[in-house]
Amino acid sequence: MRLTIGIDFTSAARERAGIGRYARELIRALARLYHANRYVLFVPRDARSDLLQFDWPPNFSIRRAPLTERYLAALWQRARAPLPIELWIGAVDVLYSPDFLLPPTRARRKIVTVHDLSYVRVPECFPAPLLNYLNRAVPPSVARADLLLADAVSTQRDLADVYHVPLAKIKVLYSGVDARFRPEVSAKSAARVRALTKGKPYLLSVSTIQPRKNYARLIQAFARLTSNLEFPSNLQLVICGSRGWMFDDVFQTAEQLGLRERVVFPDFVVDDDLPALYAGALLFVYPSLYEGFGLPVAEAMACGAPVVSSNASSLPEVAGDAALYFEPRDIDGMADAMRRALTDDARRADLRARGFAQARKFSWEKAAGELLEDLTRE
Repeated sequence: MRLTIGIDFTSAARERAGIGRYARELIRALARLYHANRYVLFVPRDARSDLLQFDWPPNFSIRRAPLTERYLAALWQRARAPLPIELWIGAVDVLYSPDFLLPPTRARRKIVTVHDLSYVRVPECFPAPLLNYLNRAVPPSVARADLLLADAVSTQRDLADVYHVPLAKIKVLYSGVDARFRPEVSAKSAARVRALTKGKPYLLSVSTIQPRKNYARLIQAFARLTSNLEFPSNLQLVICGSRGWMFDDVFQTAEQLGLRERVVFPDFVVDDDLPALYAGALLFVYPSLYEGFGLPVAEAMACGAPVVSSNASSLPEVAGDAALYFEPRDIDGMADAMRRALTDDARRADLRARGFAQARKFSWEKAAGELLEDLTRE
């Protein structure tokens, strides 16, 4: 039977990184995979047209609401107004949201991805208004969904523990790594990265700058690492990502430690240059306090960067035996893990080889195939 499937594509049409990129990659892979069903992508009035550009097949359509994302959130999640999404997308058999929250819907089957419960596990990393919003908005969506998709087993366990969701209602759907993430990069992209890093050796971390990413401790660990004269004086730490919230401490730490010239914040780097940035790094370091998946870790491995990672939540699940681990609140342990990797060429080569093998476990095509099964299951 041909189904009509609605997808809340709001995050994909508004966020360049994070969940927005997850939603774009997953749904684009779904569009390449199967053309029997009809798909309607819902976006708010202020959706970014550049993020919607794709060679969508004829069975995919995009419907733009006359309301902004902020207004829709206030209407649906704060006021709990029972205005169904079908007012803008028409009748659907299944509704899928890849971003925590389900809008009101008349669909007979409802599926939502809950990427993580960081707002429960590390609430100190969130501003009070956002924390209150998530604690108010996510539980009703969890309760209303017929199926929850979790990014990793660690999030599946959190959902069962925090919200007492039966495990039978939660399926793990791993993220993917796009084929463009590989060691071979274009000369132009490599040149842009050399200009960004001034041709100096660098350690790399990629993520939105916010407290959960633990960058203040990473900078402290970098300071302890580079106080050792065995490392070159031009070694840099590149922290690549847009500013999220509560980020002042990160920049203040670099300033207070006298590292303003050695800790580089290039803000957001376009997707086309990310593979070259990963591939050129001596190490990829991911110090996060909590992750639902940790997509940059998988992308870094695919590009050949040796990974040194926090051992929190899903990260050992994603990196497997292809990383050196540390406890994210242990600054000395973090510095020591980086030191051990940097001073041992054989270890870095082994991490690189293991990383290639580990990254091959994750593909958007595989994720889309599993999602299709969930969307079409009776």
